[in-house]
Amino acid sequence: MEETIIALAKAAILVALNQPNDFNLTQARSNFPLLNEEGAVFVTLRTKTDNKLRGCIGSLTAYRPLYKDIIFNAQASALKDPRFEPLKKEELSSIKIEVSLLSQPKELLYKNREDLQSKIEPLRDGVTLKQGVNRATYLPSVWEELPKFDDFFSSLCLKAGLKKNCLDMHPQLFTYQATKYKE
Repeated sequence: MEETIIALAKAAILVALNQPNDFNLTQARSNFPLLNEEGAVFVTLRTKTDNKLRGCIGSLTAYRPLYKDIIFNAQASALKDPRFEPLKKEELSSIKIEVSLLSQPKELLYKNREDLQSKIEPLRDGVTLKQGVNRATYLPSVWEELPKFDDFFSSLCLKAGLKKNCLDMHPQLFTYQATKYKE
């Protein structure tokens, strides 16, 4: 399954860059029925040499077949992440692809910062923070870069366009887990 998911993401990027590919989507959907079920993924592109982020786009909730979500988010990661220039075909050999299959998000009820800290599992929980119209998410893998609770949530607050101490405003939080497939 892992090879198929990565191959599908890679084929989607090749198609978006008008490059040939030999991925057989019909056969993949037949061999792996999970691809036909609703699913939500994030597709992350990183450079092979220094592991720097090159694109990351995804869906937080499942609302279309998994194979369509992989295709859409792979192409969007490569071409439409506003933080980066669109990927060029010359860069294809220098990137690696990660696809994170997300579980259904669940609201996390908490009383205060200490209660929240006792309920969050770093490296396991991805977190979506929502305050009014502001929203941001971090995949579970972000804990590797921001392992301290306060650093993780300060950065997530800033990503959402809020003050770094936004936990004091008691935003809505949702957690999810991710199964990561990597090249």
